[in-house]
Amino acid sequence: MPELTLKHDPYNLIITGVGGQGNVMTSRAVGNMLSLLGFHVTIGETFGASQRGGSVMSHVRISKDSSWSPQIPSGHAHMVVSMEPSETIRVLKDFGNRDVKVITNTRPFYPVGVISGQISYPSDDDIRTWISELTSKAWFLNATEKAVAIGDPILGNVIMAGALAGTGELPLDREVFHTIMASRFSGDILQKNLDAYAFGVESVLSRKI
Repeated sequence: MPELTLKHDPYNLIITGVGGQGNVMTSRAVGNMLSLLGFHVTIGETFGASQRGGSVMSHVRISKDSSWSPQIPSGHAHMVVSMEPSETIRVLKDFGNRDVKVITNTRPFYPVGVISGQISYPSDDDIRTWISELTSKAWFLNATEKAVAIGDPILGNVIMAGALAGTGELPLDREVFHTIMASRFSGDILQKNLDAYAFGVESVLSRKI
């Protein structure tokens, strides 16, 4: 196997969303994959006021040679993977820069204020415009819709991990993903995870998003 390298060392990855979307599991899966390849991985997590529906953000710092503090400095994210579009903008406000890249799920998770009519939620067009203006490269996909089609909405986080692999920003090999998932699941559940990951990879590689 050729020596694996990083585009930045440490590489600063933020995985964000709201409680209940599985983004913490995504950060652990990505971290486990990179650790298996020999990288030093540090993960720091912050949670909003509510376990389900509150903001959740994982800082994942990856290095070839050493461990780093779990907190990414303000303005120094290299990649943001977001399960919820408005959370993408929230993270970019604090950690974005002109070179940051973003993968975002386009399906919104409406807070109580939006559901009750007290506040409004930005349109899809506005969100896409704002994110594109704040990043060097952005990929948009409805991971939730595809996850439901596969058989479980929580698989949206696996699709997002696959999309991250498809960008080539990190060496997230499919065989390593298979190894990680096979240590936890088997049968139909394992296959659905593999299908979700493959869809995320191919969505980026085929430029369908």
